[in-house]
Amino acid sequence: MTSGKNASAFGKSLKALGLSLASFLAVAAAPALAQDAPAAGSYTPMKPTEGVGMPVPEGLGLQDQYSKIGEYGAWIHNDVLLPIITIITLLVLILLIVVMVRFNRRANPVASKTSHNTLIEVIWTLVPVLILIGIAVPSIDLIAKQYKPAPKGALTIKVTGNQWFWTYGYPDNGDFEVVSNMLNVPGQPTINNGVREVGSEPWDGPSHLEVDNRMVVPAGEPIRLQITAADVIHSFAVPSLWFKLDAVPGRINEKVLMIEKPGVYYGQCSELCGAKHGYMPIAVEALPRDKYDAWVLTHPGAVIDGQKPAAAEAAAPAADASEAPAADAIAEAE
Repeated sequence: MTSGKNASAFGKSLKALGLSLASFLAVAAAPALAQDAPAAGSYTPMKPTEGVGMPVPEGLGLQDQYSKIGEYGAWIHNDVLLPIITIITLLVLILLIVVMVRFNRRANPVASKTSHNTLIEVIWTLVPVLILIGIAVPSIDLIAKQYKPAPKGALTIKVTGNQWFWTYGYPDNGDFEVVSNMLNVPGQPTINNGVREVGSEPWDGPSHLEVDNRMVVPAGEPIRLQITAADVIHSFAVPSLWFKLDAVPGRINEKVLMIEKPGVYYGQCSELCGAKHGYMPIAVEALPRDKYDAWVLTHPGAVIDGQKPAAAEAAAPAADASEAPAADAIAEAE
């Protein structure tokens, strides 16, 4: 009789041990599921459009602009500064020609002794002042717009310049980082070991400008870029977005970037930062918000707008639920 009770108790204990082991495996698997869940997003790099966001052969003037501030800056350059400097240059050229023709020694052997002309002196003093005021008003307005603080809730991306590559951090999306290196050029010495060659993927852009991992951002919304450097001074510059800001070690410089429409936009470090200064390009890929979120979810530990994806949150209740059978089994065994 005693042996039967002992056998029954042993069987219950063995059953409880088995249930506890199953529960333990379920709990252990839950964090792995939560970590793998953000990788459920999908992302295929965007193929750049020829001539958009990049330099073009025999190009003259500024690149086409794809931000509101860039359009404003291009308007000041093309419609304000160029006409003014053209008129001034032509005026000075005409005056020089007139002086050379009418007042040379052969045409005017007796030089004039006039030393002052009040009207002319007032004109050539006031006109340059008015011209400078006309230039200063839109110029100061452009500077103020460029350094206007980011609105509350704007996405923050941290850019770090290194010798000789860029690192992009996404603190608002789970604090993951993306390392961006220039692609190697076929037939030329290897610049970055372990990095593929440009042209090996259908979405690659121009050589010396394309990278292995682009800085991906959402299009149509303000982005707070916080820029610094890990070693020497770099400069983050993308001409088609009217964006340039120095990356200084030990200091964070901040500026707002807003890209009007999706696309791929290229730039380069514009500070002499060492031997490979010419080999640290910038590639910014602007995506619609839904596609940007999908790209974010391809990174472990990613969050969207401060919230974990539903797939990751679902793993936590599953882990909690798995603890209940274990407790019941232990109680039954006792």
